[in-house]
Amino acid sequence: MANTETSLKETMAIEGAIGAALVDYTSGMALGTIGSSKELDLNVAAAGNTDVVRAKVRTMEMLGLKDEIEDILITLGGQYHLLRLLKGRGTNGLFLYLALDKTRANLAMARHQLKRIESDLEV
Repeated sequence: MANTETSLKETMAIEGAIGAALVDYTSGMALGTIGSSKELDLNVAAAGNTDVVRAKVRTMEMLGLKDEIEDILITLGGQYHLLRLLKGRGTNGLFLYLALDKTRANLAMARHQLKRIESDLEV
């Protein structure tokens, strides 16, 4: 089992990673962040992406969908933003946020690696 700091370091080892955060979507607060740049304030991204997760959860409830969100992908001109909702013990209400440089990232591999990191994470 890996703690938050270890998991975020592993996330930054994903090819093309710009920044990552572990986010509580009930509060919108980042429990941990790593990486950043002038273009990416991870605390602002955590709060903003919380709204995205909440909106999708509400929409699924209104539609009566009895399924779970695995991840949410936002594609920008130069970046991918992945939101992976966590399902493990003690991680309810949390998601991993990963921003990737689109020119250097392999999206399929990044999703696979996030899934592995999620399975090892214990909060």
